Amino acid sequence: MLACEADYHKPIYSQFAGLSNKVWLYTRTMPKNVPSAPPDVGMPVLERDPAVVAPPPRFTVWILNDDFTPMEFVVLILQKFFLMDREKATQVMLMVHREGRGVCGVYPKEVAETKVEQVNGFSRMHQHPLQCVMEEA
Repeated sequence: MLACEADYHKPIYSQFAGLSNKVWLYTRTMPKNVPSAPPDVGMPVLERDPAVVAPPPRFTVWILNDDFTPMEFVVLILQKFFLMDREKATQVMLMVHREGRGVCGVYPKEVAETKVEQVNGFSRMHQHPLQCVMEEA
């Protein structure tokens, strides 16, 4: 080690977690006689305006009424794909039955598309004509 480097390093004696190995660590320290850098007085500071990012558009997922799909199957769909409890799923199913359609949830576009495809595919797989659609909220 050079003589000038000796001022910058301070030895620390350490022992790790009860191991018998003893290790010397060196940490970088500043010498006491070096002045700190002067502040930048009179220098222009460029500030960036925070970017305003609009939230992604939201889409409402609806289940449409038909005359052939059993009410229990609609409740199953709402529980399975929209994570509703039985009581909430029954309320939405009755809204679908009375008003012709019911809101399943509001999601970003990609999530809404995925849920619509899952519900439509699941109902076709079980040979029901149930339709699920989405529209911008």
